Amino acid sequence: MPDAVHISKISLTDFRNYPALRLDLAPGAVVLTGENGAGKTNLLEAVSFLSPGRGLRRATYAEVAREGTGNGFAVSTKLGGPRGEWTVGTGTLGGEAGAEPTRRVRINGANARSADELLDIVRVIWLTPSMDALFTGPAADRRRFLDRLVLAIDTHHGQRALDYEKAMRGRNRLLTDNASDKRWFDAIETQMAETGVAIAAARAEMVRLLSAMIEKQPADGPFPRAELALEGSLERLVHEMPAVEIEEVYRRALADGRERDRAAGRTLEGPHRSDLLVRHGPKQKAAEYCSTGEQKALLVGIVLSHARLSADMSGITPILLLDEIAAHLDPGRRAALFSILEELGSQCFMTGTERALFSALEGKAQFLTVDHGQVSAAG
Repeated sequence: MPDAVHISKISLTDFRNYPALRLDLAPGAVVLTGENGAGKTNLLEAVSFLSPGRGLRRATYAEVAREGTGNGFAVSTKLGGPRGEWTVGTGTLGGEAGAEPTRRVRINGANARSADELLDIVRVIWLTPSMDALFTGPAADRRRFLDRLVLAIDTHHGQRALDYEKAMRGRNRLLTDNASDKRWFDAIETQMAETGVAIAAARAEMVRLLSAMIEKQPADGPFPRAELALEGSLERLVHEMPAVEIEEVYRRALADGRERDRAAGRTLEGPHRSDLLVRHGPKQKAAEYCSTGEQKALLVGIVLSHARLSADMSGITPILLLDEIAAHLDPGRRAALFSILEELGSQCFMTGTERALFSALEGKAQFLTVDHGQVSAAG
């Protein structure tokens, strides 16, 4: 059985609209209700910083720190599970004006080498209203979504992506500077080929594993089965030839495309151009052409299947952050969602403006009221 890790205590300092907050939390469902702008999503964002990256809003760290303060922000948590307890703290110090602060992570009082070490303790998965446009928005949003899914399973994926982006930025600078030194290009393109193929392979494996998990769900379930596919030059080759051969194919493509890319001012081929394609399985319709309600149900189904997969693969039941999840689901799907969450055994944070939307969880969840930087037990 996967370890059901949960947050038992959380403290915030100068985080968004919270000057200071101390909360004791229970395992299972945690329901946060309050009017719009009260700080419900801010609290979910704080929890999302228990994972690598910039959190569920992808904001700069300067934006996260409470307005008017120059000392950065801090999130401190106590986590517990079958394997023991951990204290995890993360945050920033006030930096020079105009400079982006650096986020630090401490685990049991010791400085972590990187935020990736958090993945050894806890996994956090989220679904927010901004993701409702995932299927109709730009491919970059779907790549980012897919890479978050991969990172919850493959802890090295984030570093690969950073290495690839750094190498690509270096190549783009050579292109825009009209550099002609073949040795510089060869070195950078070799690195791009190695990391790029590893990224494509990890994404392809995620799509394969997630598709298999989705297939285990009832065909007539409340959340329709999604059919997933990848579109990209490297992804097409992953199942056709060994990785070392794909690296050579991509390296040659980069070398042959230098002048074309120079004219464009950027690299035009690679995993940074790939796309995640989603279809509504029962209707055999591309997700972007489905109704808003169907798209929401598809997305919820994908996230729930990924939570199951993450628990199976990592041995850690993920913490789920579901922002405004109930408002756009009909009563039948809401009830089904709550039942699935209980079955998963995850600590799940859900937000909404009306407590009535979560009435099926009365007596089963911790209800908290959020009121402009203050959080209290709901009556």
